[in-house]
Amino acid sequence: MATVTVRNLPDEVHRAIRVRAAHHGRSTEAEIRAILEGVARPPERVKLGSLLASVAREAGGLSDAKAEGVQQIRDKTPAEPMGFEH
Repeated sequence: MATVTVRNLPDEVHRAIRVRAAHHGRSTEAEIRAILEGVARPPERVKLGSLLASVAREAGGLSDAKAEGVQQIRDKTPAEPMGFEH
């Protein structure tokens, strides 16, 4: 698991995160992880396979039965974010 250091974080931002963490019943560090994960991998993000299936369905080329078959065989492994390290 990666470690990130954030420098020059304004005191007001740190205080706001501490308050938010207390409100959610977790540590400041856990709150920052939750914030970053929510931004980087939002639950409402558009998934390419679902989008393509809906486009095909609207175009009349994919029945609900065929779409269900595709759903059953498709790889549901979560995508890994792209790395920028060398």
